[in-house]
Amino acid sequence: MTFDREWFNDESFWEEYAPIMFDDRRWSEVGEVADGLTRMARLPLYAPGGGDARREGPRVLDLCCGFGRITLELARRGFAATGVDITPAYLSLAREDAAGEGLEAEFVESDMRAFKRPGAFDLALNLYISFGYFRDPADDRLTARNVCESLKPGGAFIIETLGKEMAVRDFVEAEWFERAGFLVLTEYEALDSWGTLKNRWILINRQGRRIEKTFTQRLYAATELRGLLLDAGFGTVELYGGWDESPYDRRARSLIAVARKGV
Repeated sequence: MTFDREWFNDESFWEEYAPIMFDDRRWSEVGEVADGLTRMARLPLYAPGGGDARREGPRVLDLCCGFGRITLELARRGFAATGVDITPAYLSLAREDAAGEGLEAEFVESDMRAFKRPGAFDLALNLYISFGYFRDPADDRLTARNVCESLKPGGAFIIETLGKEMAVRDFVEAEWFERAGFLVLTEYEALDSWGTLKNRWILINRQGRRIEKTFTQRLYAATELRGLLLDAGFGTVELYGGWDESPYDRRARSLIAVARKGV
């Protein structure tokens, strides 16, 4: 299955923006995230038993895995981890890290709309606000249906995203900050009655080189995301406001949806 090129198919964007997206804070939270998602999925924090983790451990699919932050952590814990991403440079580094640690982790270059392995996984992930960027909203539903089909009965699909309620609560028109040696300038604009959020990101390095990217993200209210997942074939959907399973309310730090496939 092939799709028209969209803004995220620009590999140079992911390479140039990687330092600010995957800074030290993102790496330091890996343990907390791995603990939270395995609890929410009703899986052990560490896979029981030893031997070949790809044969014995629960099977996990990490969609938009990037450098494999979470994929590799789950492999360390004995899970049979498969990471999927569209960026060859990210996957190459993830494979190198896996080989260096002697981890049994699989990394696949694929658009997540096209990836499907019926009945193969106990858990699927889509983390770090990487859901809702397709031009066609139907592609969000296609992705969710493919994930549902790829899960075993009783398996869970966990999405971490920016809820529409949070986007409205925390909205600013522009801001700037320094990160990883860059001056970062951002502008935001709500479109389609808060249906999408337009992002403009400008990076300026210490040598004065400037790079810029504009893109839009589809915003889902918690109830809208639940409805999408139920329509995709999931039996139940739970909503949380953080990895500690706190409620999705006015204090939420993120929108985390846990969709479970029927047994």
